[in-house]
Amino acid sequence: MSAATTTIPGRVIARGTAWRTVVGPVVLGVVVIGLWQGLVTGLDVDEYIVPSPADIVGQVGDNLGSIVSGSLHTGANALIGLVVGAVVGILGAVVAGVWRIVDTVVAPIVAALAVMPIVALAPVLYTMYGADKETARQIVAAIAVIVPVYVNTLRGLRQVRPVHRDLMRVYAASARQQQLAVTLPTAAPYVFTGLRIASSLAVISALVAEYFGGPISGLGKSITSSAASSNYSLAWAYVVGAIVLGLVFYCAALAVETAFTRHRPMP
Repeated sequence: MSAATTTIPGRVIARGTAWRTVVGPVVLGVVVIGLWQGLVTGLDVDEYIVPSPADIVGQVGDNLGSIVSGSLHTGANALIGLVVGAVVGILGAVVAGVWRIVDTVVAPIVAALAVMPIVALAPVLYTMYGADKETARQIVAAIAVIVPVYVNTLRGLRQVRPVHRDLMRVYAASARQQQLAVTLPTAAPYVFTGLRIASSLAVISALVAEYFGGPISGLGKSITSSAASSNYSLAWAYVVGAIVLGLVFYCAALAVETAFTRHRPMP
């Protein structure tokens, strides 16, 4: 066994893999931030064009409580939209996978949702459900989630080869057994791919929907308020909060995918 690898029952892991995965992005990030700080300072760039990383970090420290509070409000709306949109998308794909006529009928609707500027729905939804409620933001996030989850799930359900279905029939497997043994394991990677894409879209949609009205809580409102008052460093601090929130959603979706699809060690 090479010195560069570590043996674990059932699998071999390269020692340098985790190191490269973590250190590489960190080093690149430090270099980019260093260049950013150097250019802003050296060229004496005005704050309204782009603030320096040092100013942004200072604002993050001074307003950490407000950033966390806004992240929790935006994150709650994004999470509700993600769950609702994922359930609708997966159930719709399952139904469309069983009955082709449903796919034929639903396909134009899905295509329309895919190209619809859903953030333009926010003002209409605020009027329908009330500008003092979070419902409009949650609906916008859910609509953004439905399309990638539906499309990826349906594609996964159709990846099962006919020979595998025929083999299950030869073994006299019931329809439920076929779904559990063949269809769902085959579709799972596609479902989780859709969820990873949707997790980021849910945050973006919930955030942007805040620009058009509704309660003042949330990162989107904080960004627009800070920019309107010419406090650009603070606006960028809230943008940092939005980036962190998006990464949290993406990493959570990735962790769930890993937990469900990882290969168990051989006995």
